[in-house]
Amino acid sequence: MAFRRIFVLGGARSGKSAFAERLAAECGEPVLYVATATVTDEEMAERIARHRAQRPTTWRTIEAPLGTAARLTGLPGAATVIVEDLTLLLSNLMADDATTAESRARREVSDLLGLEAHVILVSNEVGMGIVPEYALGRLFRDALGRVNQTAAAACGEVYLLVAGLPLRLK
Repeated sequence: MAFRRIFVLGGARSGKSAFAERLAAECGEPVLYVATATVTDEEMAERIARHRAQRPTTWRTIEAPLGTAARLTGLPGAATVIVEDLTLLLSNLMADDATTAESRARREVSDLLGLEAHVILVSNEVGMGIVPEYALGRLFRDALGRVNQTAAAACGEVYLLVAGLPLRLK
């Protein structure tokens, strides 16, 4: 069986998550939803709660803000793994060690795509927005752009979401 490798990217509130979840449902259960977000404030807690409420109750969720691929080792098999998202994963890695974050994120992408399951990676497209005012913001934007390029090159399907509409790039 050939596993699908899918990369979904888009801007904020573009419909990435809903589209990725539809793709996961197509790929088949059991689905493992891998969340990289951490609760940093009340707004983030509300976002996480909304996302959880939208997912089917049959899907299993694990929280893996760091060491994402390693956290999946030894877990019962899943037909489909959805990772939401590379943006927050890179942010978490930068908070841990900014000097190695990009290379660690690229390694995570490679390890995740090596799983024996359909894999759907979600990320923000940050290259079409304004240039961040601060050096750390520019470093993050550039690193995420390269991580996104790594994911796009390695996946057989790539979608860009704009206003809830998917555009298949590959």
